[in-house]
Amino acid sequence: MRLRPSALLRFYSLCGLLIQAAATKNKVKGSQGQFPLTQNVTVVEGGTANLTCRVDQNDNTSLQWSNPAQQTLYFDDKKALRDNRIELVRASWHELSISVSDVSLSDEGQYTCSLFTMPVKTSKAFLTVLGVPEKPQISGFASPVMEGERMQLTCKTSGSKPAADIRWFKNDREIKDVKYLKEEDANRRTFTVSSTLDFRADRSDDGAVVSCRVDHESLNSTPQIARQILEIHYTPSVKIISSSSWPEEGQSIVLTCESKGKPLPEPVLWTKDGGELPDPERMVVNGRDLRISFLNKTDNGTYRCEATNPIGQNSTEYVLIVHDVSNTLLPTTVIPSLTTATVTTTVALTTSTATSATAISTRDPNALAGQTGPDHALIGGIVAVVVFVTLCSIILLGRYLARHKGTYLTNEAKGAEDAPDADTAIINAEGSQVNAEEKKEYFI
Repeated sequence: MRLRPSALLRFYSLCGLLIQAAATKNKVKGSQGQFPLTQNVTVVEGGTANLTCRVDQNDNTSLQWSNPAQQTLYFDDKKALRDNRIELVRASWHELSISVSDVSLSDEGQYTCSLFTMPVKTSKAFLTVLGVPEKPQISGFASPVMEGERMQLTCKTSGSKPAADIRWFKNDREIKDVKYLKEEDANRRTFTVSSTLDFRADRSDDGAVVSCRVDHESLNSTPQIARQILEIHYTPSVKIISSSSWPEEGQSIVLTCESKGKPLPEPVLWTKDGGELPDPERMVVNGRDLRISFLNKTDNGTYRCEATNPIGQNSTEYVLIVHDVSNTLLPTTVIPSLTTATVTTTVALTTSTATSATAISTRDPNALAGQTGPDHALIGGIVAVVVFVTLCSIILLGRYLARHKGTYLTNEAKGAEDAPDADTAIINAEGSQVNAEEKKEYFI
């Protein structure tokens, strides 16, 4: 069987198409693993940026870096742009790395890595340049400031990108209530940031350190800080301190006048009851101290301490009350005079006294122990002494009566035995009692 020339031509054309399709398929299959890889880069203004492009599988295909203006920087290892800041770091079939030193804000943008396959494959890397904020400055403080005046302190910094953050502190304590303002600079890339602190001056703010802190990601966690020490002038504050809380006659007392103010107060002035100190010999002023010796009732009164500085004056008062000397009463012994008393009266007195003493001695000891008043102890001591003296008096009275017994005389008529009758005996006995013998009888 013979084929016609036209049929043979068609056969060869079909074979060629099949071969071409197979070759194209193999070429596409080999280029599927060829794709450039890049990463975004952030750098501080003035620093160095490293741009790296990698290809995992490369069949000797060229790599190229270009800037945001689509200017070729490097084609493989060949430098295309005359810029001394751009240097080659590494060039191979699998990697092309370059560095850009002394980066400026104008270098920011999108850089392109190209792999020259069919078709050309590209990868983008964005270079971000951070603008470093300038050192902050605090304005608006005029030293000194009077107590009660309003103060407005402004902290300002420029050149930050993105806009910096400003925070206020007073003695390491953050102040939240502040005003914040952000403005774009003339280059339309960086920002000027300002913050205002508004408050009323107080004496507690004198010597305080107010700080303005600028935080920004370009500072690497090391903020920039501006400080201002406050100087507040204020009138004196006065306080009197006594050396004794219970002054008594004959003692001494020291009154100290504590005064604080800025500027420091002049020497204080002491007065009594609106006038000068009445007894300079006993009332001695030494600096801020007033010493009063040998206190007496005439020292009672109101003492005033007055302190003055260029801002103003202030005073305070102290009322002095001199108390009597506290005496400790000692029990005294009262010896009653000896008097004649009947037995009945003496016995009744003894019984009454004994009953009273027994009543006292039989009281609840816990009740006596619980009474701490000095009057009860004194009364108990006096009663004990009276009971003791009474018993001694009874004993002495008994001894006295024993030594002085009562007496009487009995005279019998002499010669009555010879009388014939009773009448005669009585008559003969009259007038004879003078010489009669005493007969004594004793009664106790």
